[in-house]
Amino acid sequence: MIIDAHHHLWDPADRPYPWMDDSVAAIDRRFDVDDLRAATADTDVTATIVVQAVHDEDETALLLGQPAPVVGVVGWVDLTAPDVADRLAMLLGDGSAREAAGSATRALVSTAPSLVGIRHQAQDEPDPDWLARPDVVRGVRAVAAAGLTYDLLVRAREHPAALALVDAVPEGRFVLDHAGKPDIAAGDNGWRQRMADLAERPNVVCKVSGLLTEAGPDWRERPVARYAREVVEVFGPDRSAFGSDWPVSTLATDYAEVLGTTQDALADLSDADRDAVFRGTAVRTYLAPRGIQT
Repeated sequence: MIIDAHHHLWDPADRPYPWMDDSVAAIDRRFDVDDLRAATADTDVTATIVVQAVHDEDETALLLGQPAPVVGVVGWVDLTAPDVADRLAMLLGDGSAREAAGSATRALVSTAPSLVGIRHQAQDEPDPDWLARPDVVRGVRAVAAAGLTYDLLVRAREHPAALALVDAVPEGRFVLDHAGKPDIAAGDNGWRQRMADLAERPNVVCKVSGLLTEAGPDWRERPVARYAREVVEVFGPDRSAFGSDWPVSTLATDYAEVLGTTQDALADLSDADRDAVFRGTAVRTYLAPRGIQT
């Protein structure tokens, strides 16, 4: 059994995705659960975590209604909103919050127990210190108080702010997406130290995800496997989780090769350690705290 801890679903006809420019034209189309099922059909993936791809609470509501194999949603709320705690309660299906809402909203959140985390695309913010802003820190504290994880989508530019946020919210659970997005093609010399900085914080988990696309179109000639292994070396298998980053990953190759490349890179791990990376860490980080069974 494998849990894919990071993928997306979207339909650009429903709402704009500002980051979808000409460079990603091949994925500027609808990807739904049927596409996901087809992509994973010949693999051992049995459950998945779908992750927001735009700053839009309506997208989160849509994701919360998706069927199997989706078992958890990392959604989006406006962390800077004064009523962020109420917004989280609504998405989590808090009874009093639902009673105060209209019938349409109540219907949208009827499956909200599958909300497992929140993410904001901080890498796209003009301010590299966005994550360290007091209003953002306040919002992430509300995320932690709600029992949810917070996913960090950052590159080297946002790394100091990410550290500041984690230190400011020691009670939170954090997940670093895509191994901090190393510049593999350029030979990112500072990447391992950035990973070590975050690994020193015991409340941070790291996703072994997105590495093929970060390596570029000639990823087969790049040391992608080394980066995957180093994530597990630095964080340990119990704090490392596999994610496909599908369908973004299709810019590099198909789902099966993404999974197979990661499995090959970690083939020398023990059975228990491989199970942690490909299942156990996702369960402990996202699903068990919300009481979700797989």
